[in-house]
Amino acid sequence: MDLEGAFQLVGEFGKHQKRMVTVLVLLQVYMACQSMLIILIGEVPKFTEEKLSEAADEELTSHVTFTEDVSSIVTEWYLVKQQAYKVNLAGSLFFAGVLLGNVVFGPLSDKIGRKPVFLTALFFEVLFGYVTALASSYEVFALSRLLVGVMNGGMALVCFVLTQEYVGKSYWATTGTLTNMTFAVGIALFAALGYFIRPWRTLAAAANSFGLLFFLLCLTFPESPRWLYSCGKAEQAEEVLQYLAWRNGNGKPTLKLWQSPTVRRSLGSSRDGQSPGFLHLFTHPVLRWRTVVLMFVWYACSLVYYGLTMNASEDTGNRYLGVAMYGLVELPAYPLCIYFINRQWAGRRKTMAGFLFFAGLACLGSMIIPAKSDSWLNASSLALVGKLLVSAAFNIVYVYTSELYPTVIRNAGLGVCSMSCRVGGILAPFVPSMKMLHTSMPFTVFCLSGVSAGCLGLLLPETLNKPVVETLDELGSPAYHRVVETQVHMLDKDLDRSRD
Repeated sequence: MDLEGAFQLVGEFGKHQKRMVTVLVLLQVYMACQSMLIILIGEVPKFTEEKLSEAADEELTSHVTFTEDVSSIVTEWYLVKQQAYKVNLAGSLFFAGVLLGNVVFGPLSDKIGRKPVFLTALFFEVLFGYVTALASSYEVFALSRLLVGVMNGGMALVCFVLTQEYVGKSYWATTGTLTNMTFAVGIALFAALGYFIRPWRTLAAAANSFGLLFFLLCLTFPESPRWLYSCGKAEQAEEVLQYLAWRNGNGKPTLKLWQSPTVRRSLGSSRDGQSPGFLHLFTHPVLRWRTVVLMFVWYACSLVYYGLTMNASEDTGNRYLGVAMYGLVELPAYPLCIYFINRQWAGRRKTMAGFLFFAGLACLGSMIIPAKSDSWLNASSLALVGKLLVSAAFNIVYVYTSELYPTVIRNAGLGVCSMSCRVGGILAPFVPSMKMLHTSMPFTVFCLSGVSAGCLGLLLPETLNKPVVETLDELGSPAYHRVVETQVHMLDKDLDRSRD
């Protein structure tokens, strides 16, 4: 039988798979805390300043007095005036690290396996997270944020892939949506944690402690059966599937995985004799255009998503409530995603493009309507609508990208797209500060990014109800799809006979 048939026998989403996916999904709370940490610990309180004479930067501290009782890296290292850029720099260093982690760990997990890369990255992220909380200087703090970002980039990418590869394909949209929805909940929980824990070092340590718990819970997880199968390690894949069946309460069924001729011939290699890698994303005739379009879509999603979230910290009012609202407003997006992406008339492609396009229009409306309007329809409410819509698009693009890339190169593809995504994340902390040029500048950037990405997304193929591609040779091969459809049809007949 093929891999999807084996999942039907083992259980596409059995009890043990639900337990593993639950841990991986809840890990998003930890990732949200790390991603949003700088928003709260980088708070800039009100301060008074004496008129300075010709003074060196190191003498600035003797002339600044903070008038609010706030604990942050700003008050500890006096990151104001000429030093104020260092707050946004720390946020950008985190996303620069995430970019580097995507580049390194994505292809690495395609080579040596999902589990070792995932656990290694998570362990060192927790370690460097405690360095952040104990940093003795801004330089150590900034370096620790960079290293946390590197590990976060590798761990988060593989974590998402594992939530897909542990279950049957029919549940990919569900697990992907739950993963992204929990990240949104994590933003709100982090805001609540920051409200009750005000000292910034204590907050950083408390937020990081979640990671240690999840690391211990993940130690017993098996390797991805899909990765083993795509590498030609059918026997090991069978053992993992039997283990899952046993933990699901289905005994230990006898499994003999059927492999397509391309898998047997190449064992994960392409027709040119080379193992799939980074370069195939740009040299393969089918993958080249997909990768370019997806990279821009991921960039736009990240820029608008994180830019709008960080814009909450620029608004006047309760900072904690603002951050929580920008997290909670995402939640209605996920039921909408599940509904639309599984409808034949909408699918992945049209739904993703539509959400991005209308997110851009919502940001356009934020520029037109006065910010301090007494009506419920004001710039702030439209910005929240934009965040909801781009969150829906961001959720879909994760699932959609997983389905567009073959298993042997899926992490490399996700890694390159995430790399582009992190470029948006690096720029996002600086976009809200563009208000100094003109009040409409941040939302102009968000509008143009969302609309252009939505239009480009329509150029990608639809993946709804299409078979999972395992190797590069199967990509776009009509013969392969006919074989898969025949196998699925035969499996359905066998299941019907067994019921009779």
